[in-house]
Amino acid sequence: MQFDMRALPKASRYKILGSCVTPRPIAWVTSLSAGGVPNAAPYSFFNVLGDAPPTIALGLLAHGEARMKDTANNIRTTGEFVVNLVDEAHGEAMNVTCMDAPPEVDEIACAQLEIAPSVVVAPPRIATAPASFECRVLHAIETGPNQVAVIAEVLYAHVADAFILDAERLYIDSPAMRLLARMHGAGWYSRQTDLFQMERPSWAAWSAARGAG
Repeated sequence: MQFDMRALPKASRYKILGSCVTPRPIAWVTSLSAGGVPNAAPYSFFNVLGDAPPTIALGLLAHGEARMKDTANNIRTTGEFVVNLVDEAHGEAMNVTCMDAPPEVDEIACAQLEIAPSVVVAPPRIATAPASFECRVLHAIETGPNQVAVIAEVLYAHVADAFILDAERLYIDSPAMRLLARMHGAGWYSRQTDLFQMERPSWAAWSAARGAG
């Protein structure tokens, strides 16, 4: 089938994108309101953009009540946030922070999360997350009504010692983190349990092999 995304209602567009662009890493974002109220919420429209400077992209969609989500308001007001990665051990707590709590409610307390101070930004990080990235906004782009794309620089990274294989060479045991990813439809996630490796080919080797054949 073919779909003219311009002609479809919002829910249909989301369903097509969310069902096809998978699995998606989850940014469990901690932020602070202007009044200092902490907030935690997961977002799967998230990925890495570059390393000079280290940058990430975060897509913040409109709230169901046709307003900005609390995370978007906090980030746009303060310019800072922390991306925490979600492992299997934190799946249920992450799901608690998905709920539609009013802005004055601290989802971190609701999920009984242990937090720790960040080093260079004001929002706290989730202390028990396998990895956390302290971020400062570079650009916030309005892509639609109450919808924002945030491009941010990663200023400081935390990786739990248990996942460091070689500190000098920065070898990190990614499979051991057992990270969750977002899948299609409501409430579907995936585990990182079925992995395979393909080495990136070089042009010289590839062309030589074809010439030899």
